[in-house]
Amino acid sequence: MKRIHACGSDEHRIARRQFLGGVAGGAVGGLGALAAAPAAKQLEKTQQRVVCIYMSGGLSQLESWDPKPKTNTGGPFRAIPTSVPGIHISELLAGTAKHMDKLALVRGINTRNGDHGKGNYHMQYGRQKMPGVSLPILGAVCAKALQDPSNPMPGHIRIGGGGRGNDAAYLGPRYASIGANGKPPANSERPKDLSEAADKLRNGFRRKINDRFALRRKTEETEAYTYSYERALQLMERRDVFDVSKEPAKMHELYGKESFGQRCLTARRLLENGATFVKLDHSNYDTHNENFNFHLEQVPEFDKGFSALIGDLADRGMLDSTMVVVMSEFGRTPNINKYYGRDHWGNAWSICLGGGKIARGAVVGKTNDNGTKVIDREVSFAHLFHTYLAGVGLDSHEPFDVGGRPVPMADPAFDPIDELIV
Repeated sequence: MKRIHACGSDEHRIARRQFLGGVAGGAVGGLGALAAAPAAKQLEKTQQRVVCIYMSGGLSQLESWDPKPKTNTGGPFRAIPTSVPGIHISELLAGTAKHMDKLALVRGINTRNGDHGKGNYHMQYGRQKMPGVSLPILGAVCAKALQDPSNPMPGHIRIGGGGRGNDAAYLGPRYASIGANGKPPANSERPKDLSEAADKLRNGFRRKINDRFALRRKTEETEAYTYSYERALQLMERRDVFDVSKEPAKMHELYGKESFGQRCLTARRLLENGATFVKLDHSNYDTHNENFNFHLEQVPEFDKGFSALIGDLADRGMLDSTMVVVMSEFGRTPNINKYYGRDHWGNAWSICLGGGKIARGAVVGKTNDNGTKVIDREVSFAHLFHTYLAGVGLDSHEPFDVGGRPVPMADPAFDPIDELIV
C-alpha cells in the first residue's frame, strides 16, 4: 500500500548547466568580485569546514533529540542514555548516542512558524524573507568568509542533484552551490582524442589572447571569467575527489550501502580534500500519517550514516575544524493526530550540532514535560545562524564589504548562543 505522509505543499512536489559549464561561466558578472570577506578571516590560515545535514520535511524532535517517553505526547519509543551522563535521546539514534560527547543539542527553539517554505528560508538564511531582498544562503556565506584562494575545490557543494544554484545573492555566483552526486563531475575529463601537449598549447594560446584583451578592456567580468576557467582546469586534475567509489571497502561498510550513508561518505571525502561547505539532505520527514512507523524506518538509516561520519571525522583529527549541523525547517507537533501522525510545529523543537568550536556534550534550552512549549533559554533561527558562523571561528557581527558598503553576515539584531561556543 502506498504510504502518503507529506502535507502536499509545493515544497514536497518535487539546471540546465552541466557542472563545468557552471564553474566556467557562472562566475561572470554579479557583485561577487566586489564582495570582500571580513579582514580577520583573510589573515587566518586554519581551514575551517562545515557539513550541514538537512532533515527535509521536519524531523520529529520527540523521536530524535528531545524524547518524552511515558507522557501523553511521547509516542512508543524509549529514551536511551548517551556517552554524556544525564543526556538521553531517542532509542532510534543508538549509534549517535555513543558520540554525544562530541555533539551538542539545542532544545529550546521557537521559530513561530509551521510553513515549509518559510521554515526552510528561516533556517538556511537566518532572516525573515522580505519582498525584493535577496540574501545569501548559509553555504554561500561560509564559502565566502572561509575561502582559501589557493584551493581549487568549490567552496559550496550540494550532494544530490546537479548544476549550479542561485543562492549566493550579492556574494556572486562564485559562491553559489554546485551539485555533486558521488561521481566525477560531467565533462571534467580531457577528450581522449586531445593529447595533453595539445591541450597545454590550446590553453597557452587562450591565456595570451586573454592577456592581450585585458590590456585594453579589462573589467571585473573578464577577471571573474578568467579566474573561473583556471579553477575549472585545476578541478579537472582532481576529478577523482568527487568519486566515492575510490574509497576502500571498509569505509563503504562503515557508512552503509544506503544512499544516505554514501552521501555522508562523499561529504567526508570532499571535506577532507578542501571543500569548505557541504550540504546533504535526508528526506522526507513530513509525517502527517504513520509518524512512528516512518521514523522507525528512516531515523535508523540516518543514525548509521551520521554516527559513522562523526566517528570518522574524529578519528581523522578533522572534527575540531569541521562543524556538523543537523537541521530541519521545524519540528513535529507533540499532539498525535487521528492518523497516528504529527503535524508541523515550530514552537518547541530541537537541532543537533557539533565539532568546530561547538562545546562538546552541551544541551541548551529545555521544553516542558510533554514538549508543548519552551521553558528555558528560548532561541530563534536568527540565533542559530549566528551560532553556525561562530562555530567556525567567524565574528558573526563582522560585515562583508560589498562594493564599499558593509553588509552584515547575519541579522545584527541577534547574537550567537554563547553557551555553545568555546
